Amino acid sequence: MALAKMSVAEVEQFLRDEFPQAFSGGDITIESADGQTCLLRQRYSERMLRPGGTVSGPTLMALADFAMYVVLLSAIGPIGLAVTTNLNINFLRKGQPGQDVLAEARLLKLGKRLAVGEVNLLSGTSPDPIAHVTSTYSIPNV
Repeated sequence: MALAKMSVAEVEQFLRDEFPQAFSGGDITIESADGQTCLLRQRYSERMLRPGGTVSGPTLMALADFAMYVVLLSAIGPIGLAVTTNLNINFLRKGQPGQDVLAEARLLKLGKRLAVGEVNLLSGTSPDPIAHVTSTYSIPNV
């Protein structure tokens, strides 16, 4: 795969300008993005929890989808209309309350029209994933 076409700062600016409803809240930070991988952190909030005190599935799915979008933007540049065509998630263990959630995304294949990747979601400092995601994105002709 090619080198990154957007730096972390460029991806952040693009997201603030083009996708503020998802990125302007300040609860998600992009810690790294290099055109092949990225690391996102979602700061803990009680809004993340479902009954029973575990991190909710919708929280994890949204973070994983967002991580795939970030790694894809870093690889292809500012193509805002790239969209998710498939997302599959396996919940592996309980996400702990009080812990940030990390999303480690990696592109597995980057083609002209489709990108396939995976995301491991982690709770706090534990090395054991709380969920594993595979995802496909459609890339529009530009």
